[in-house]
Amino acid sequence: MSANPISSPCVNICQTDSVTGVCLGCGRTLQEITDWMNLNDEEKKRVIAQSQNRLNDLLFN
Repeated sequence: MSANPISSPCVNICQTDSVTGVCLGCGRTLQEITDWMNLNDEEKKRVIAQSQNRLNDLLFN
């Protein structure tokens, strides 16, 4: 376990996009949200990066 755990990117806006199923608050998929507590730090960093890209795609494209 890490001395400085990576916090969940949840911002308490828990609504999903009806087309993509991506959370409009944090950008994670439902599977990523479900799996969060079981991911290691590297996996969490990857999920955060991917979720930020998804949010940018949803908001700016």
